[in-house]
Amino acid sequence: MSDPYEPTRPDEPALTTADLAGASTAAPAEARSFDDEAVPRPTQTQHEAAPLFPSEEASAFRARWDGIQAGFVDEPRQAVEQADSLVAGAMKRLAETFAKERANLEGQWDRGDDVSTEDLRLALQRYRSFFGRLLSM
Repeated sequence: MSDPYEPTRPDEPALTTADLAGASTAAPAEARSFDDEAVPRPTQTQHEAAPLFPSEEASAFRARWDGIQAGFVDEPRQAVEQADSLVAGAMKRLAETFAKERANLEGQWDRGDDVSTEDLRLALQRYRSFFGRLLSM
């Protein structure tokens, strides 16, 4: 199986974190400035929430990471470039997952379907868990 985070054609550059950072011209105001004390601190429970990636996909990311780390000794610059590409790919995949989940909910709303409070609670829980993980490092 080909790696979805590597270029599909030889002339296509690898995705980088700089590409992702430049993808949006300006962060929303709430992302640019917020009172750090107002952000709830993640708890262990938040970290034990549903995994961010299916186990097969997470295993593939880990295997790529292990290969990158092993290659550092011989090619440190290439390892850092590959690590950046891997992180960018994982971030892109994660954003796609959240976007798909949101689109599914919005599709239900647009059709006039009722979305259960439980579905909304689970969606918000995934956002909270992810946000807590981002701030825990």
